[in-house]
Amino acid sequence: MSQATSKYRFHLINAFSLSESSSFRLRSFAGPKESIIYNYQDVAPFLDGIEWDVHPGAPASHGDWPVEKQEEFASVGVNRLPLVREACRSGKYNAIVLLGGGDPGFWPAREIGREYDIPVTTAAHSQMHIAGMLGNKFSIVDISETHNMQMYNLVVQYRFTDKCASIRNVNYPLPRPRHDDPGSIEAEKEKASRGEPSGMLEAAEREAIAAIEEDGAEVILLGCSAAFWLQPFLQRRLAAAGWDVPVLEGFRCAIELAKLFVDLGVGSSGLMIPSERPVRWRRKKTF
Repeated sequence: MSQATSKYRFHLINAFSLSESSSFRLRSFAGPKESIIYNYQDVAPFLDGIEWDVHPGAPASHGDWPVEKQEEFASVGVNRLPLVREACRSGKYNAIVLLGGGDPGFWPAREIGREYDIPVTTAAHSQMHIAGMLGNKFSIVDISETHNMQMYNLVVQYRFTDKCASIRNVNYPLPRPRHDDPGSIEAEKEKASRGEPSGMLEAAEREAIAAIEEDGAEVILLGCSAAFWLQPFLQRRLAAAGWDVPVLEGFRCAIELAKLFVDLGVGSSGLMIPSERPVRWRRKKTF
């Protein structure tokens, strides 16, 4: 990062990185910083005016494939925490943005950020809060049965059970060993980009419309970062079908929320995330 000229100085940290030899890679883990952000062409306008660096993510310790299971989310979340602390200690940044769907390591990362008075944002948490302001109910269009349950747990943890109408599954799992790939997500993305029929996009449109018509959703969220490429395509398709419904993708929501926190000079309440030895403490916590 060059000498600061912007009021926004962000460090973006991916959830994990895979080896160069991995056959399950969905993005680059080295090279120009733009190549390290999944769907950079969609995110770029939201980074305009921000001085930013990006980390490819700590090497995955669960295996050389993407994250879908609870154990894997826990593993990469722990691995990411030293990167958050290093970025906060550097003094170069005034916000940390955690990339990747499923929000691994978000809550302890936010606790680290509070030590340095630096806000930390992440995808699903930002999407749900923004969705709650845009409509009465939202639905999550997500990639697989296993990943659905991570999103389900986040809905409960973030206290959005009264706002979440449903989680809809398109059944395009992330690539991993010991399983035949039912449909390459990257191949589906390339088909859609060429204007060719994409089974994943068709499934997302079908499930989004079902969420609207059957579940009462007024906002659509995309669950996994591997599905974030769907946003512009799905937004156009819903509009063409006559549905005036926002489709939210996580990276842009997390970046914009980080800007808002910087503008307001806030990150999180010291009561929600207390310091190690707070001056004032409460005898009782209620629900």
